[in-house]
Amino acid sequence: MDRQQAQQRVHKLREEIGRHNWRYYALDEPEISDGAYDALVRELQQIEAEYPDLVTPDSPTQRVGSVPTTQFGSVKHAQRMYSLDNAMDLEELDGWLERVEPEVSRRGCGYLCELKIDGSSIALTYAGGVLVRAATRGDGKTGEDVTANIRAVNSVPLRLLVQGKVPPAQDALFSDEPVASTVEVRGEVYMPKESFERLNAEQDEAGQPTFANPRNAAAGSVRQKDPAVTASRDLSAFMYQIADARALGIGTQHEALTWLHEAGFKVNPDVKLCAQAAEVHAFCEWAMNVRNDLPYEIDGVVVKVDDFALQEELGYTAKAPRWAIAFKFPPEEKTTVLREIRVQVGRTGALTPVAEFDPVTVAGSTIARATLHNEDEIRRKGVRIGDTIIVRKAGDVIPEVVGPVERLRDGSELEWSMPAYCPSCGSDVWREEGEVVGRCTNAGCPAQRLERLGHWASRGAMDIDGMGTEIITRLVEQDMLHDVADFYALRFDDLSSLDLGRIKKDGTPQLLGGTIARKLMESLTASKTRPLARLLFGLGMRHVGSTVGEALASAYRSIDALMAASEDELAQVEQVGPKIAASVKAFFANPENIDIIERLKSSDVRHADPVDEGERREQTLAGLTFVLTGALERYTRESAGAALKALGAKVSGSVSKKTSFVVVGAEPGSKYDKAVELGVPTLEEDALEMIIKSGLPPAEDAL
Repeated sequence: MDRQQAQQRVHKLREEIGRHNWRYYALDEPEISDGAYDALVRELQQIEAEYPDLVTPDSPTQRVGSVPTTQFGSVKHAQRMYSLDNAMDLEELDGWLERVEPEVSRRGCGYLCELKIDGSSIALTYAGGVLVRAATRGDGKTGEDVTANIRAVNSVPLRLLVQGKVPPAQDALFSDEPVASTVEVRGEVYMPKESFERLNAEQDEAGQPTFANPRNAAAGSVRQKDPAVTASRDLSAFMYQIADARALGIGTQHEALTWLHEAGFKVNPDVKLCAQAAEVHAFCEWAMNVRNDLPYEIDGVVVKVDDFALQEELGYTAKAPRWAIAFKFPPEEKTTVLREIRVQVGRTGALTPVAEFDPVTVAGSTIARATLHNEDEIRRKGVRIGDTIIVRKAGDVIPEVVGPVERLRDGSELEWSMPAYCPSCGSDVWREEGEVVGRCTNAGCPAQRLERLGHWASRGAMDIDGMGTEIITRLVEQDMLHDVADFYALRFDDLSSLDLGRIKKDGTPQLLGGTIARKLMESLTASKTRPLARLLFGLGMRHVGSTVGEALASAYRSIDALMAASEDELAQVEQVGPKIAASVKAFFANPENIDIIERLKSSDVRHADPVDEGERREQTLAGLTFVLTGALERYTRESAGAALKALGAKVSGSVSKKTSFVVVGAEPGSKYDKAVELGVPTLEEDALEMIIKSGLPPAEDAL
């Protein structure tokens, strides 16, 4: 075969493989056997190996790159990817329908109902018909570049099959004529239920953390550094939107789905064009009834005005389109049997009762435990050991006990009360007057130690990626970890040879291994550079959360200055007050805590924040209170807050009548709604940037 013949054969093979991929992944209607398909791919690989200059990015052989990604660059979307407002019940859905119905009736266009896939949003850009970029949703304006990983998702075509509004005849779908324009399409990457169960079984077998639900598994798989890992996760994708569909001559959402389907994308077949509200209701009811029978997770129904011209007329709010709404399913509830109520001991000695019940699958994952918060909450709910109870996931995420099914009681159920002694160390339990939480009085309690160590490693504190409960527990059990300073005495050999307490199939102990140990050492080194506020939060002083930690760090700049401050001086710091000041002084009065701090210093853990030029700016915003909500494009919430504080402003976490301005980013949530309700001025990011650069609040006539 000479080069010209090879080029012709490569062209023919890619066309044929593309058509079979489309039939297999988009239509679920394969025409040939797996063996015959593999033979076509092998032949293409052999020709490309002999003629490397014929290899192109859209070749089926180039789905998975060989070089792992070190980081994800940012990508600006062609058009903003809005989130949707939610209707939490049919009454809220009716409220939306009533608002748009007059315009829909005037146009005579109707609504399109689509299943709301519970996955990870993605935007795909095709230039000349070839996939050139894939990006996560991010803040709606800018996402992360995950092109290498999305190329590994088989249901995403590397090359479009058609161009224009109406695809050509079936036998011309796979023409090699390129699509000239650039088009961005949106959809949802998801993990099928069966694949999710298999992945979790593999993770468990390997001693790795399992995923809470298919949505988290899909999002984590898309952001893998190695595309080969993504390819192994068996992801799929439904596409449902074209960023600028009208430029393609497409006038409705229903037509857009047809275009996507015939262009080679996988499109969910369960959609319905509805002329009136009753049909929308019927579709939502149907979706709730079949959700558990589907091979993938859904958490609602998206209802859209079908006509694009009317969509433009209806427009957008600051955070969502007015022409669409997401009807969210009510939390899925299941019954199970409450077998035991056990008590967990937190890092501050707080005792928390936890319900343990027969495992039950709720909202896509199996749960067997849920917090009952405190003794008073157990009394309020009236649950007893042995009860048949109703459980659900609050927000489809957090396991929750709703209450007992009293009619199923047979008299064997037992009432529960908080133990008088700590279940970990046997010390007295004390409940302060006016509080709902009982506490262990022993500061050396082993359970408290585990919680303190876990808190130090957590994302909000020192963020030691990969240092989870299992590893910390084994380090404590093997006498390598006693307090937070001991983290920085760990060595690679200590971690790589750590016995995880499990036996492999060959009868040898399961060790942590070099790969994970190396990553943990990198995480430990990175954690040394966290700002002072993180360190103060991580130390676990009672009443010192992340906000108070930031206030103390801002006021004193170093842990030495903080330790030298008097209780009265501490109490004058905004966000602190007498109660927290007393707790901070009590913490530093303990010689064991001082020893830990000195050992952290000797391990080069950052214990002071530098004072930069921004800190010395004139306090022109003194007396003003800002609230930040939603995702910002040019700032993180932390950096924007720090810049405002440097100018003398107060940055609060909640909106009140005393709030001066609310800065609104993408997906602002309830804080934006509260600002509108109270008449508090709102600012977009451009105005925030002007304030930070000029040091001046916006003029009244600019609001």
